[in-house]
Amino acid sequence: VQLVESGGGLVHTGGSLRLSCATSGFTFEYYTMGWFRQAPGKEREAVSCIVNSDGLTYYGDSVRGRFTISSDNAKNTVYLEMNSLKPEDTAVYYCAASTMAIVVNPPALYEHWGQGTQVTVSS
Repeated sequence: VQLVESGGGLVHTGGSLRLSCATSGFTFEYYTMGWFRQAPGKEREAVSCIVNSDGLTYYGDSVRGRFTISSDNAKNTVYLEMNSLKPEDTAVYYCAASTMAIVVNPPALYEHWGQGTQVTVSS
């Protein structure tokens, strides 16, 4: 199983980034895919998730209305479009896969993880 994130970087406040997570080694369409983030000294936070089987989505309060999650079952890839970025969005962003085909928030319920990609938003 592999999950490989890409698309992180340095942007100014108000800017945008699109994260991608390319996966392999499992049946993507049966999984829930999540995006999490972790800033230094803070706990890992659920940002968004999508249930691939039905497209149901979840967004954390801090990103709702600014971030959009999507997935492409043909490409086994999940995306996170991030707009109106703020300095408090700065973190390492991880994608993860859960066999529970429902909206899942707790990191412990995700079996597979990527290595993370750094997002830095300058003020």
